[in-house]
Amino acid sequence: MAGRIRDEDIATVREKARIDDVVSSYVTLRNAGGGSQKGLCPFHDEKSPSFHVTPSRGFFHCFGCGEGGDVITFLMKIDGLTFAEAVERLADKVGVQLRREEGGPDDRPRGPQRRRLVEAHAIAQEFYADQLRGPEAIEARRFLDERGFDQAAAARFGVGYAPREGEALWRHLRDRKFTSEEVIAAGLVAMGRSHYDRFRGRLVWPIRDSASDTIGFGARRIHDDDKIEAKYLNTPETPIYKKSQVLYGIDLARREMARSAQAVIVEGYTDVMACHLSGVGTAVATCGTAFGDDHARLLRRFLDDHEGTRGEVIFTFDGDAAGQKAALKAFQGDQRFVSQTYIAVAPAGQDPCELRINAGEEAVRELIAGRRPLYRFALESVIKRFDLDRADGRVDALREGARLVASVRDRSKVDAFARELAGMIGADPDEARAEVRRAAGRVDRQGDGGGRPGGRPGERPAQRVGDRTGGRQPGGAGEAPRGEAAGAARAAEQPRAVVPDARDPRFGIERETLKLVLQHPMAIGRTTAEIHPDDFTHPTYAGVWAAVAAAGGPAAGSGDAAWAATLHAAATEPAVASMVTELAVEPIRSAKEIDAGYVAGHVFRLLELSTQRRIEDVKSKLQRTNPVEQAGEYQQLFADLAALEQHRRLLRDRIVGSQ
Repeated sequence: MAGRIRDEDIATVREKARIDDVVSSYVTLRNAGGGSQKGLCPFHDEKSPSFHVTPSRGFFHCFGCGEGGDVITFLMKIDGLTFAEAVERLADKVGVQLRREEGGPDDRPRGPQRRRLVEAHAIAQEFYADQLRGPEAIEARRFLDERGFDQAAAARFGVGYAPREGEALWRHLRDRKFTSEEVIAAGLVAMGRSHYDRFRGRLVWPIRDSASDTIGFGARRIHDDDKIEAKYLNTPETPIYKKSQVLYGIDLARREMARSAQAVIVEGYTDVMACHLSGVGTAVATCGTAFGDDHARLLRRFLDDHEGTRGEVIFTFDGDAAGQKAALKAFQGDQRFVSQTYIAVAPAGQDPCELRINAGEEAVRELIAGRRPLYRFALESVIKRFDLDRADGRVDALREGARLVASVRDRSKVDAFARELAGMIGADPDEARAEVRRAAGRVDRQGDGGGRPGGRPGERPAQRVGDRTGGRQPGGAGEAPRGEAAGAARAAEQPRAVVPDARDPRFGIERETLKLVLQHPMAIGRTTAEIHPDDFTHPTYAGVWAAVAAAGGPAAGSGDAAWAATLHAAATEPAVASMVTELAVEPIRSAKEIDAGYVAGHVFRLLELSTQRRIEDVKSKLQRTNPVEQAGEYQQLFADLAALEQHRRLLRDRIVGSQ
């Protein structure tokens, strides 16, 4: 009975298997002087390379985590192999025929050996590639042809076709002396009432590890009558395939990554093919799962991603809502990299495969060359959900953007991101920093969820029932207004009820003015001619004024005892109707006689606050406008600002004169 591997064969394997050749399949190594090489340790996260390999001695050692040993130890630790499995794998690599001692303990692992699982995948890949040339694979070939991939491209990437007949691969592997246990453990064949091929009737891509061993497959649905509705099927978790640790295309991209210090992350197999065929040789994709920490660790080792390098990690996402969501998730994890992170979004939301078909390979290269910083795209994705021409929109945008910035774990980047956020919104940088600090405080109190876009777990976004599109709102994000305007600016920081509280000081002038309109329409006179619904910041108050205007203005109520009843009957929204009755009976906050001066003071103060908000709007736009590239718009905004400032001073003089 065969036992353990002979010692002399193990010694031969150690001698012939160069440790730097083996390690370089997992880590980018660079010359460290003195006959040593170094790179980022594959066994722990680090910012600076402390993992050293000395080929002349055949050893590796990490000065950060303390891991070390020879080439066999390295394989055992990196791939979770037994000693015998590591020796067998190296023996295959260097061409050593292993012999075993007669008798004694058998050191072969129980269950299928890794080598056998890899061999099964290699044979399956050849089988699938052969089948792609057959008559049954016409739909598969048409699929590739429609996406611009010819026979040479299919061969380069090992693309194949799994026959629809359910046991074709199983019979082929069985003829090659593979057991049922081995092919099921490999994830190639499944067992129901009998054996059946897992990917039958699908176009298949071989998924390889960094050492170029095929360890799994991705399979695309191409037949309409395929009983499995899922567009893609992937190899299940197996002893050799862990989807969270696998990147499609890493075998082709790793050397170019090391050379260029660049990695391009796309979303699918055809996107990887399109990039590589277009000259972007650093493209990889995840296999049926989101990009995660393990993927990042894998990339970092090949990028040699450490302090002092100028690497780039470029994500490509569709420009749709799903792509923006993926970009936000990538941004929250971009601190996993020392390299700068970017995003490349093609026109009309095309992916690299579609771009290559529609615009050619040069367009794919231009897509990657035109990448934008990921943090900027992430902030823009949040900010563009808000109307920056409205003060409350800017406040909300600042708050949401601050949550995103506060979620950044690398605190050295926070201040720069806060300044960028301020510039995008047209806010004061100090105000943006303060909002980020507040958001960070919520993170500290609530945990990680509090600083992420979308709020804390269980938190609902504020809803503004009856909010008006295009209206001017308080709370500009530029220079803070003074006095009551400052109070109005703070108003947008809190959700507004459908029916506002009578004691809410944020809307005091609005409420008192409307009470005068309803209770003393004869005293209002022509001073209300300048009032517009947008001068009211609460939507319900604006609705009341709209009802007044529709009824002919305050003058129509002069001498009409049923004035309030008329407005109540004309109101189309329950909240507005309720507010009309409330304002009609609430006492005026003055012991003085309600004369023209008293009324004018309220009207002019209402208009002054509205003008102040418009000033903040224009200031914000000015801050977001480039005076060189948008000279005409910039000059017009500057003129508008001067006119508004003059109007505000005039209103202030009229307020003083009415007292």
